[in-house]
Amino acid sequence: MSDETPICSAKGCRADAVWVLAWNNPKIHTPERRKTWLACEEHREHLSQFLGVRGMLKDTVPLADWEAPEG
Repeated sequence: MSDETPICSAKGCRADAVWVLAWNNPKIHTPERRKTWLACEEHREHLSQFLGVRGMLKDTVPLADWEAPEG
């Protein structure tokens, strides 16, 4: 793992990220494309709702699981 700890994507937040929110904008992305935002515990629900009401949230996964190597 790198020396840099992933941080939350919420504006102004510098907390460690613990969630990955996978999303895409169907108006501009192909269906299989996934963009990601990172979220701390405090901002996970807010960021999920922001993407969800726009129909863009595809998955929410713990960061540890997202980074885990297969096999």
